[in-house]
Amino acid sequence: MIIVKLVSVVVIGYLLGSIPVGYLLSRRHAKVDVRAHGSGKTGAANVFRTAGRKWGLLVAALDISKGALAVVIAGLIVGSEYLLVGDSGLWWLLASAQVLAALAAVAGHIWSPFLKFKGGRGVATFFGGLVALCPVAALFGGEILIIGTGLTRFVSLGSIAGAVGSYAILVPLTILNNFPVEYLLYSLVGVVIIFVMHRDNIRRLLSGKERKFGEKAGEVNLPPPRVTKGAK
Repeated sequence: MIIVKLVSVVVIGYLLGSIPVGYLLSRRHAKVDVRAHGSGKTGAANVFRTAGRKWGLLVAALDISKGALAVVIAGLIVGSEYLLVGDSGLWWLLASAQVLAALAAVAGHIWSPFLKFKGGRGVATFFGGLVALCPVAALFGGEILIIGTGLTRFVSLGSIAGAVGSYAILVPLTILNNFPVEYLLYSLVGVVIIFVMHRDNIRRLLSGKERKFGEKAGEVNLPPPRVTKGAK
């Protein structure tokens, strides 16, 4: 029964995270396919550049909600039996279920089956999961993200710094305040995922070619067509 519940929260979290709200809203209301512009991602930053501030902010809120809702649903599925049994050593099950659901939501956002397993970079959904798991860490990391983006004008740099900040604050919270170690692991895995998903941004940052926040998105740069031997 426990395995069934854990599998259920992962599946629900993944499907919830895979809802491509950035693509759907920009397509329906701004009449633009966000995948064909800017970074080609469906997250809030690219929607902001492509469809405008209003839709970018709405997508950010909805992507955050996906991560938070996945954690809440996991708590409802598993927590009814294990929420109040921390002293018996079963508290880890609730925390594990919540973390698995949040990570599944992040994975669904990045690799949505509705978009041929493409999507966003997972930042907003990661922070949404963190809002439900540990609001203090989410607030701390979110402030770093906003301040970092504001100072540098690079969303990618702010996102990476915010994720690292959330992990940094969870270390003392876990050690001193007895927070579940699963929350710390969630943040650590999130940092790794966000680093990996921003590897192209990191290369552009190092080469001085990264697009700054607020710059209008152009069409996605596609590789030139291959010319077969003998073609004229």
